[in-house]
Amino acid sequence: MTAVSSPVPVAWYPALAVLTVAVGLMLTASFFIYEATSSTRSGSLAKEITTAAVASVFLGFGSLFVLLASGVYV
Repeated sequence: MTAVSSPVPVAWYPALAVLTVAVGLMLTASFFIYEATSSTRSGSLAKEITTAAVASVFLGFGSLFVLLASGVYV
């Protein structure tokens, strides 16, 4: 039986954590600013869903890499 290895080097975990969380927070801020400044009639549902989904993916991977970088292997 062989050991399972990570497809990403362990040394990259902190950098990936910072990068993905930062991108996710910027997209989340962009989403909130768009929601606060657009009116109901001028808003685009597709843009809202796309921005929220991409932010969610980045924050999800960011959380994963934060846990991995701190030694909590999930």
